[in-house]
Amino acid sequence: MSTNQITEAQARSLMHEWVDSPSLRHHMECVAACMGHHADIHCPDQKEIWIVAGLLHDMDYQKHPTAEEHPFVAVEHLRKRGDVSKEVLQAILGHATYSGVSRDSDMARHLFACDELAGFIVACSKVRPDGVRSLTTRSVKKKIKDARFAAAVSREDMSLGMEELGVEPEAHIQSCIDALAAQADRLEL
Repeated sequence: MSTNQITEAQARSLMHEWVDSPSLRHHMECVAACMGHHADIHCPDQKEIWIVAGLLHDMDYQKHPTAEEHPFVAVEHLRKRGDVSKEVLQAILGHATYSGVSRDSDMARHLFACDELAGFIVACSKVRPDGVRSLTTRSVKKKIKDARFAAAVSREDMSLGMEELGVEPEAHIQSCIDALAAQADRLEL
């Protein structure tokens, strides 16, 4: 990574500047945890930049939640900064299916595949006495089938994300559970 590339600490600081909502910050941290875990598996030398994508993917959502603005406002701001790579910008744009930007990189495909699923796993962990620590893939899959549970989470996007990654749903779900469980204390899961 070049020295002029935004760091994880700088991205987290920027996220805090743009996002007041504790729940949205938490979501972005959870997606970043999943992204870091997947980077460890697929491209360890890019871990920090994958985490940055997770931390910044929804940075404009609180103030600009409409499809006309999110994630375009954030990407324009990040582009002007000049320290965020084109790959991160493309991944952030690609996580919004309506943006028209294809998910051509591993980073972009993982960001899309982790976004909704991370939120869903957090919802699953909240109804368990020990949180994410003993959460199983089977339990998550059962909750996915219950349309009333975490109804705002797009099952279609979760399914499409796993399809685009070319992985079995069980493997991706377990990988995201593992990512969040590894940081359960920090993420208060």
